[in-house]
Amino acid sequence: MIKRIVLISCVSQKQPHHAKARELYISTLFKLNLKYAKKLAPDGIFILSAKYGLLTLEQEIEPYEQTLNNMRSSEIELWANRVLEQLKKVCPINDTEFTFLAGEKYRKHLLPHIQNYKIPLEGLRIGEQLKKLKGLVS
Repeated sequence: MIKRIVLISCVSQKQPHHAKARELYISTLFKLNLKYAKKLAPDGIFILSAKYGLLTLEQEIEPYEQTLNNMRSSEIELWANRVLEQLKKVCPINDTEFTFLAGEKYRKHLLPHIQNYKIPLEGLRIGEQLKKLKGLVS
């Protein structure tokens, strides 16, 4: 039986205090991604965090200022390898279908290691993603 996992990227807009991961990120894009992910009824939803790697929705973390956008390619590769190791602990990578609700930088070094994936918002700018997500969750 194939598992279905949704991966959502972290965002810069965060609560200013310690919180569960699902409550820490407060941007409209993150909230719509999470709502859409839940609507897909997957086996699991995880957050791709630039600082922490793979997070569960319930994991309690501190706010942080870190993004893959200002990291060198080699640093992003190290981050991706860490995420892959974390993923292997929660699901069999080859027997899992991943849905990425994450930008290209968050996917680039993960996709070569993943056989079965979907990228429903691929190629869309932020405004276009928001519009499409609003339609998908309504």
